[in-house]
Amino acid sequence: MNDEVLDQYREAGRLAKMILTKGAHMIAPDTPLAEVADSVCQMIEEEGAGIAFPPNISLNEAAAHDTAGPKDERIFVRGDLVKLDIGVHINGYIADTALTVDLGDNALLVGASRAALDAAISLARPGTRSGEIGSAVQEAITERGFRPVANLTGHGLDCYSIHASPSIPNIGSGGGTILREGMVIAIEPFASTGYGRVTEANRAEIFSQIAVKPVRLPAGRKILEETRERRGLPFARRWLTTDRPEIALTALIRQGIIRAYPVLQDISGSLVSQAEHTLIITEDGCIVTTR
Repeated sequence: MNDEVLDQYREAGRLAKMILTKGAHMIAPDTPLAEVADSVCQMIEEEGAGIAFPPNISLNEAAAHDTAGPKDERIFVRGDLVKLDIGVHINGYIADTALTVDLGDNALLVGASRAALDAAISLARPGTRSGEIGSAVQEAITERGFRPVANLTGHGLDCYSIHASPSIPNIGSGGGTILREGMVIAIEPFASTGYGRVTEANRAEIFSQIAVKPVRLPAGRKILEETRERRGLPFARRWLTTDRPEIALTALIRQGIIRAYPVLQDISGSLVSQAEHTLIITEDGCIVTTR
């Protein structure tokens, strides 16, 4: 990693921190979910940066991958536990960060994911195995009476790549990837009052292009043209101007050209909290770009 790339990662992190804070302050009872999603996107673009992925705004038992859909009429209500997860990039170099806004009485649950993130960051240095980080996350969450979400992980970041190697688990393991200087990783503990495992809901609002193949359907070609400059980064159904894009998206998914990201959720009635920072592993520790 040269100084120019490092500076772009740092700038993306600075902007992500600022915009995440502003977005979180917008989340309040009676505020439309779509208003927050659109405002976050607008703030990123006004700063001259790129939207690395649609703002994830996931409620209560939903842990990840929810965002405003077309004509979304949802509003926040008192008692909601809201995860706001945003991504900002500068020339493809990404900052990924998240927090939980508590509109109820869930301070212990919110604190569990924050404490787990702090514990993970304290171990982030060359030579640490990803499994050790998972153990620290698990311990911080379970000692507070909650369950880590075992089948969600942190991840590496690369230029125009949200989910690169390595995977950073939220539960302990004896091995895993050894962290090396220059790695860029997003650590994101999830704490749950439910089973501690998520399943896919029957709804997806976020997609990304994963392959290049011939497409016969005109609406499908239009979607790919609209999202071409994303360079494989995720996009929201809400962003598309194609009329009734559902048929075209379904066809593109079946062809293996587009991937859908269904909403991920724990059991009904449970609550999930999240905290996330982006780190760059340095010679003697790490730089937290989003803090």
